[in-house]
Amino acid sequence: MASQKFEWLNKQSVLLGIILTGLAFLAYVWNYTNPPYLYWDENYHIASAQKYLNDVYFMEPHPPLGKMLIAAGEALFDANVEDDTFIGTDYAKQLPPDFSFQGYRFFPVILAWLLAPLLYWIFLMITKRPLWAFFLSFLYVFDNALVTHSRAAMLDSTMLFFCTAVIAMYLAIGVYKNNRNGLPLCSLLFGIAFGAAMATKALALIMVLLVPLTLDHFHTKKPKSVWQHFNLKNLDIQKTCQFLTLGIAGFLITYVGAWHLHFMQGKTVIPSLPDNGYYQASEQYKTLIAEGRTHVPLMLRENLDFLSHYSGGVPKLNLCKGDENGSPYFFWPLGARSINYRWETPDGTNYQYITLVANPAVWWLVFAGVIVAFVLLAGTMLVPANDAGPRRLVYGQEICVWFGMWASYMLAVSQIDRVMYLYHYFLPLLFSFILFAYVFLEIRQIGNLRITDKHKQWIALLIGVLIFTGFHFFRALTYYEPIDDAAFQKRMIFRLWDLECVNCPKQRLIATPISQKK
Repeated sequence: MASQKFEWLNKQSVLLGIILTGLAFLAYVWNYTNPPYLYWDENYHIASAQKYLNDVYFMEPHPPLGKMLIAAGEALFDANVEDDTFIGTDYAKQLPPDFSFQGYRFFPVILAWLLAPLLYWIFLMITKRPLWAFFLSFLYVFDNALVTHSRAAMLDSTMLFFCTAVIAMYLAIGVYKNNRNGLPLCSLLFGIAFGAAMATKALALIMVLLVPLTLDHFHTKKPKSVWQHFNLKNLDIQKTCQFLTLGIAGFLITYVGAWHLHFMQGKTVIPSLPDNGYYQASEQYKTLIAEGRTHVPLMLRENLDFLSHYSGGVPKLNLCKGDENGSPYFFWPLGARSINYRWETPDGTNYQYITLVANPAVWWLVFAGVIVAFVLLAGTMLVPANDAGPRRLVYGQEICVWFGMWASYMLAVSQIDRVMYLYHYFLPLLFSFILFAYVFLEIRQIGNLRITDKHKQWIALLIGVLIFTGFHFFRALTYYEPIDDAAFQKRMIFRLWDLECVNCPKQRLIATPISQKK
């Protein structure tokens, strides 16, 4: 039975998986210590990592796991003589001589790399065709924005890896739901991965929607339509209880365990930190620190309160500010707005940039997939299938699930009034990758043109070529390579991106910063 479900697991799929993993290594890992400078949120996260390395008490606006992994990388390599330079501040500035990023960036980079074969496996489960899965994986491997942001000591690649693991377990449960050992293992791993994602960034909360969607695997009666899949009646009670029990246990062990480890390491109070080093902790909390004790419920509540307090102090989006890097959520699917993380001119002529810029062949293609998915779902609702009408969608349930995940995230962030950035779209971008795969499978005819599997093989190849070409067109802005102004201007292909070089004329399409007005 299992061999029939994994008929795509053959020499070709293994070979293509190895090749893809090698390509992902070159894209994400190779020379990851370049640039040898702090950029974007590395200033915060490396300062936090050094506090873990020196058992310093602190609170921070993100859960602890991602920062602990950054610290673990430095502890593993021990590449710096001193690891206490920034323990008295929450924002690292001047690096000491010969500072090494090898350890601090290690785990975010490695998890970003390992996400590629994991996503390839997901595409294999979806398409059952190794070559299609190989080229669909290019959506992740060769996206400039994902590569740029993931090659740094930041949190998003860690969160994305664990969220992808949740998705993999969601699909695996559908395969192993009748397997005595497979179902409990996948259920436990589902909870562990979800707990790890939530212990890295709070944005991973959207993955909780996969819990009720997973229950759909346990229907005792086959639903008659796409929409009946989401009716939770007629569930196999034993399998449902097994999934929920093991999933919740895995989640709590991982999530609470990460916080408990964080509390245990916070022993030393440094007065130069906010609130004389106490970060608005209650008197009871201060007593626990002084006595070297932990009380998880109290400490967890106060840390989560601090997270909410910090978020409330973040300014709102203001596109009229000259240095505003944020963007409205409805710009994100188009790749807007780019962020110039760092630039310099080492030779006095050409500049080097590390810039968060989307690969348009990736972002625009999968956004088109989102639009097509909406049209397909709307068609099933407005035009019921019958003998004389259109056929039902073969992958209607899956398209509905992943369009719903994408739309739910976008709806949720639309309610947030603090400034948000392009990389906050990475998680729904991941959802749109999977949605695109199902749309790719679903489309079998356009007008009178019938699209066969052979046609799709050539289409998948074309998609791979376009993505790879787009990646190399913008690679100078991803890998901090020298580029002159003329070459940079050729890459300013979409004004809404607000992509700007140092000496280029400003291209603000929506708003002109007040400081630039004459």
